Amino acid sequence: MRALPEPRIPDPRTAPVLRWGVLGTGWIAERFVDTVQRNTSQRFTAVGSRSQDAADRFAAGHGIARAHGSYAALVEDPQVDVVYVASPHTSHRDHALLALEAGKHVLVEKPLALDAAQAGEIAAAAGARGLFAAEALWTFFLPRYDVVRQLLGSGALGTVRSVQAEYGEAFAPDHRIFRTDLAGGPLLDLGTYPLSFVTWVLGAPETVLATAQPHPSGVHGQLAALLTDRAGNQGLVHTTLYGFTPTGATVVGTEGVLTLPGPFPQPGPVVLDTRAGRLTWTEPAVGHEGLYFEAAEVARRIADGHTDTPLRTLPDSVVTLAAADRIRARSGIVFPHEHPVPTS
Repeated sequence: MRALPEPRIPDPRTAPVLRWGVLGTGWIAERFVDTVQRNTSQRFTAVGSRSQDAADRFAAGHGIARAHGSYAALVEDPQVDVVYVASPHTSHRDHALLALEAGKHVLVEKPLALDAAQAGEIAAAAGARGLFAAEALWTFFLPRYDVVRQLLGSGALGTVRSVQAEYGEAFAPDHRIFRTDLAGGPLLDLGTYPLSFVTWVLGAPETVLATAQPHPSGVHGQLAALLTDRAGNQGLVHTTLYGFTPTGATVVGTEGVLTLPGPFPQPGPVVLDTRAGRLTWTEPAVGHEGLYFEAAEVARRIADGHTDTPLRTLPDSVVTLAAADRIRARSGIVFPHEHPVPTS
């Protein structure tokens, strides 16, 4: 190999134009809408929030014509083809089902749901209605990851023996990641990135070992997990909310080592080291500006009549959440939906 492969991602501006509804008006919704409007031809026709004021403010700030003061009104809007679910993690399952039951395609922010069972419900509902559904794990839609996808598929690394990925950040004390009622802690937030990377490369784990450290707020503050496949190949995941880390990822194979310098979930370089030397592919490190690639891919798939995308399939999302379930079982992490709800 004399050079790394070029990404096969089509020009996002040429994707068929769909009418998007935005469910939720928080940080990620702001960034998703902004970058999609700057870099694609997609149209945002409506936004929905829990309050009319919040919906009105978001609509005014982003040039969206229709603002709904409830999520139910948004998903029933006849001017919406696909709903982008950007509500808190604890509501992803309910809001995805709400949109699907209204006959709308859905792109659901990561994590797809709180656990594998909830993710399975979303997949079943989409399948029963013949609608598109996918997890908005934007990393897998980036050009950087198509380079990785080709390298893994070509066998350039030989047999993969280990995968290592980590992600740590520091947060203000009032951040939602410290709220137990919102399934806080890093696992389903920051940890989704390294865990999805490991399960993407190695597949569903045969064994899982994990340990977590409690945070004074009541959530887990950091955790580490070791996942092995049937052959004993290893995946190492670490995530923490105690501080910023290099956020790198490495795949070690018998014929080469693939490195994604941090932050590995974002646009950036791909480095392959083999006995023949080092090859590097680069792209501008534009951070969350790269969110638009997922919108263009979804539009293409829906316009072509598909109900899934090979870049992040629903089964892949279920595998990641099933691994997270096993990590939580091993490390004693319990989310709010797993507690009995009092009847009086």
